[in-house]
This record gives sequence, structure tokens and C-alpha cells, in this order.
Amino acid sequence: MPSLRAILKLLWVRWCGVSVAMVLLMPCMAQAQIETQTVEYQVKAAFLYKFAAYVEWPAQTFDRADSPFVIAVFNADSFADTLEQTTSGRRVNGHPFEIRRLHRGTSAAGAQILFVPRAATPSDALTLAKGQATLIVTEVEPGASNSGMINFVLADDKVRFDITPSVAEQSNLKISARLLGVARKVIGRTS
Repeated sequence: MPSLRAILKLLWVRWCGVSVAMVLLMPCMAQAQIETQTVEYQVKAAFLYKFAAYVEWPAQTFDRADSPFVIAVFNADSFADTLEQTTSGRRVNGHPFEIRRLHRGTSAAGAQILFVPRAATPSDALTLAKGQATLIVTEVEPGASNSGMINFVLADDKVRFDITPSVAEQSNLKISARLLGVARKVIGRTS
């Protein structure tokens, strides 16, 4: 029968081996997480770009035919970078895209879309666009209050979105039936 000292030595060796393995695997796990988030950001950026074509804004939204279509991003500079790459050189209904970075205390005035990431407090960001014809896109947990008009969700490892058209209508925005048709869920559908 092995002595207590031999058992403790064996446990110590195993613990050290597991610790070394964890330290060696951490960079790989971190890199995989970064790559997953990068892909998620790219998909969400593509969705935001596409949302612009499927929402009707009030007639007075743009001063000129070539006024920029502004997507404001609240407290998510790395996502704003991805969005700039996605929209670079592109237009929607003749309007070039402009990506604006917002932080607490800045205004979303003039933005057609406001993106609020999950790390932000939605109520802080939502007050930035209150009373404006701005499509608010969030990524809060499904069913949480203060979600926007469109809310990104991860379902089966895919980026999907839920839409609350009644909230959009309160801001004089009309979401097309085509966009509603591809949503994961339409919440409080109006007639």
C-alpha cells in the first residue's frame, strides 16, 4: 500500500500537469473566443447594413439626396470598426454610410440607426435617441426590458434577431414585411 507521502506526491505531479496544460491552452481558448466574437461582429454589421434598406424613415429624415445614412454605435468602438469596413463605399437609397461612435453624454441626433451592445446599459443609450426617428438595435437577453426595436439574439450558435414593430411605429418608422418575415420572432405584432 502506497504511503501518504507517495499519494500526495502523485497528486502534486498531476495538479502541476493540469496547471501547465491549462496555461498552455489559455491563449488558444482566448484566440478562439476572439475569432468567434469577430465573426459575430461581422454578421451583425452585415445585418445592420441590410436593415437600412428594409426600414422606411419619415420623409424629412434627410436634408439632401446625398446626406449620409448615419449608424451610431454606443460604447463599442471595435464593433464600429467592423461596421466601417462592412459599409465602406456602400450606399442605401443613394445615401453613403457614416459610422458615428457614441459614448455616454453624446447625442444620437441625426442617426438613422443606433446600435447598443450587450455590455452597455440600454437605458443610458435609449435616452440618446428618445423622440427621434432612429431605429434602435440592441443585443440584450431575450425578454429583457429596454430592448430596442430590433434585438440581436444568438440561437443555435447563429445570429438572429427579434423585432418589436410597435416600438418602431412610435418613432414613425415602418419595418418592411420582408424584414419581419425573416425575424426569429415578431413581438407584439400590429395589424
